[in-house]
Amino acid sequence: MVNRTVPSAEPSPAAARPAGGRYARLWQSARATLDGNWEHDHTVPSRTLYPHQWSWDSAFIAIGWAHVDPERAWSELSSLFDAQWRDGRVPHIVFNPAVPATAYFPGPVFWACTEVVGAPAVATSGLVQPPVHALAAWHAYQRAPAPQARDALRRLYPRLVAQQRYLATRRDVGGAGLAAVVHPWESGLDNSPAWDDPLAAVPAEESVLRAYRRRDIVHAAAAHRPTDLDYARYVAVVTAYRAAGYRDEGLADRHPFLVECPLFNAAMGVAEHALARIAGEVDADPGPHRENAARITAAVVDRLYDPATGTFHPRDLRTGRLTPARTVLGLAPLILPDLPARQVEAVLAEATSARFGLAARMDRPLPSHDRTATDFEPLRYWRGPSWMNVNWLVRQGLLAHGQDRLAAGLRASMIELVETAGCHEYFHPETGAGLGSAGFGWTAALLLDVLAD
Repeated sequence: MVNRTVPSAEPSPAAARPAGGRYARLWQSARATLDGNWEHDHTVPSRTLYPHQWSWDSAFIAIGWAHVDPERAWSELSSLFDAQWRDGRVPHIVFNPAVPATAYFPGPVFWACTEVVGAPAVATSGLVQPPVHALAAWHAYQRAPAPQARDALRRLYPRLVAQQRYLATRRDVGGAGLAAVVHPWESGLDNSPAWDDPLAAVPAEESVLRAYRRRDIVHAAAAHRPTDLDYARYVAVVTAYRAAGYRDEGLADRHPFLVECPLFNAAMGVAEHALARIAGEVDADPGPHRENAARITAAVVDRLYDPATGTFHPRDLRTGRLTPARTVLGLAPLILPDLPARQVEAVLAEATSARFGLAARMDRPLPSHDRTATDFEPLRYWRGPSWMNVNWLVRQGLLAHGQDRLAAGLRASMIELVETAGCHEYFHPETGAGLGSAGFGWTAALLLDVLAD
């Protein structure tokens, strides 16, 4: 077994990029998608449902831009971190003031963050998303190393450190060295079955939505999206956080949703590995980052691994219990290069089982939820469909642990999805049909990355 400090990302010289051959059309289509979604200093996820800047979308999108326009890669990240809060949090949405307030719900008026002490002047949400940004910055730098890129990395480094510090201190609600998410939206896997039990304890009524207009079901079929009751609970959780001024002090005593998520915390751990590499490039000390990374990996294993199921689960801090659903979140800790061999082997067994079907030659896409479960829904958002960004993260984990054949199988599956259906937001986990928004930013960006490999 091979352990690397971070998943490898060798520079991809322009001459090696698919200018011709089988993938030329795909390459050009992905590039055109990114160009079409570019918005002066960042990329919108899509021109329909997501007209603003999203945090982890921008991280993944920067990786793609590094292959075709490195300047835009660094603009993508720097524009996002320009909206960083004083406490270090990087908001999950940065609102474009040129877009009508009614174009997306919940919009800037609902969040009311400009009234909060420590928030930036620009309108944002008060939540965060998985901290994949340091990993993205390191990948972007390796894909297109240049003096200008090193300067951009140097400017970004203290902001990345502040992001990690915020999560490691203010969000360590459980006191065990892991960050708690305060809303399913913070996990990135908004509607995952992993959140069903913690959300069920949040009091809410569908009638609360009468005061709002959901924009997502204007652009996508309601049967593919979270239910009205789910959305009512999402609104209730945000309302509770907003009522406290988005403060993190005392969360354990008052907040209705507090969960330690395997993907979120694995991202926080691999970010420290990436920051150790970045520190070496910008004349900073990598030692503290390596120490932080080791502590986070140990805590992820101690808190979120279940020997009975052989996979990782979120921990509901309200009950102290691991949530039972077996979702793709359980595979995410593979991205930790120092994950112990026992857990690596167990997660690989889970990934290659009938539940997820990872193989050197895959006959179906990697699902976001156990396809053998009774609540598997192949059409509904995060309750079954395959997503390019999670596939990319799992592939990075496979590469980090020397699983090249499985990584190659997943890469081929990712390419086939877009080759068949286009740059959709997500894909049917049985047929590969495109679902959600068309012309989706991170799908295009990460396709460029896997094609360049």
